[in-house]
Amino acid sequence: MGPDRGKHIRNILIIVVLAAIVWRVPGGATAGSTISNILSIIFVGGLLFLGFRLYMEHRETIFGLEERQRGVLYAGLALIAITLVATGRMWQDGGSLGAVLWLALIGAGVYAVYGVWRAYREY
Repeated sequence: MGPDRGKHIRNILIIVVLAAIVWRVPGGATAGSTISNILSIIFVGGLLFLGFRLYMEHRETIFGLEERQRGVLYAGLALIAITLVATGRMWQDGGSLGAVLWLALIGAGVYAVYGVWRAYREY
């Protein structure tokens, strides 16, 4: 662990104490769910901001694509986004068929984006 061994042990103990509080204190599960939801919102907001920045930085390149390629790119990204939104329902309610369908949809979206990127690089 190196020279900061005490610091690492302290940080691990803090995490264990917080987990014990969420586990044992009445209402801790609600607080844990609230914190989880807040962190999820922050994470999704960060991903949306990253997507916005990437779009703004590469807007000229995207508009330089042929209309068909741009349509395939947008369709692939939309397919990935919709599939990610439906992840919980597909994995829990769909059983093994839902999981296979989820993987197929993600694969199709990634393949579409990769195909557009490959065609762009051939220019």
